[in-house]
Amino acid sequence: MGRVLAVLIWLITLLTVILFVSKRWWFPENVSEHGVGIDRQFTITLLVVAFAFVLAQIGLGYVVWRYRSVAADKERATYSHGNNRLEVIWTGITAAIFIGLAIMGQRVWASMYFQDAPPGSFEVRVVAQQFQWNFHYPGKDNAFGRTDPKLINDGNQNFVGLDEGDEHSKDDIVAPTLVVPVNKPVRLLLRARDVTHSLWIPNLRFKQDAVPGLEIPMHFTATKEGFYEIACAELCGQLHYKMGAKMLVISQAEHQALMQMSQNDFQKKRDEYLERYGGK
Repeated sequence: MGRVLAVLIWLITLLTVILFVSKRWWFPENVSEHGVGIDRQFTITLLVVAFAFVLAQIGLGYVVWRYRSVAADKERATYSHGNNRLEVIWTGITAAIFIGLAIMGQRVWASMYFQDAPPGSFEVRVVAQQFQWNFHYPGKDNAFGRTDPKLINDGNQNFVGLDEGDEHSKDDIVAPTLVVPVNKPVRLLLRARDVTHSLWIPNLRFKQDAVPGLEIPMHFTATKEGFYEIACAELCGQLHYKMGAKMLVISQAEHQALMQMSQNDFQKKRDEYLERYGGK
């Protein structure tokens, strides 16, 4: 029985390695500039952890094989209190490896959180609520209208509290779809109306909480046209699972033309783009 268990341990280890190497279960396609660094760091971390995992499972299988019950009379395993020097050495090596990996990973993280979006970035205000995403665009005058939480009225579809009396509000667009230009920096300002939500766009390697009472800036650059899924990654209530949206990445010329349209024309053109990319 000991040999069977040892072989089973080794087979499970081999199948696990094959599963990851074949990438049958892997990340969706990356379509952002910073995603390259995130994927690289993840791969390095995975290789380091995989090396330790494989060695541990090979050693476990060897011990199970060698000290199986049939061979117990010939050679018995003995208990050891350990060796303090060896424990300090391998603990130090492990700490150095994982601290090093953490420091390497901070470079990509810092570029997103410690550096503001480049000048000239396209800005979108994101307002999360139970259970939908609202993306607020400045319209053709490229200036956001005044908003006030007291003016929020879901019945009139005023989800972000736009002040209709403000001159800049008249051409603003509010939609449940994030539409951004390809190869141009995008700056998001995240807010939440009720509870904590989390804007998650897997293809961008992007996830950021939206917290009530805070305005959280984030930025990214999408590198490929198409439509991509958006989800809420923070449990926000009974219908959390329905809180999804879509992101459209289109050419800069198409995007500029879209921002000149009225709310109704924007929605019609957005549907055309979604149909083009198979996302309607």
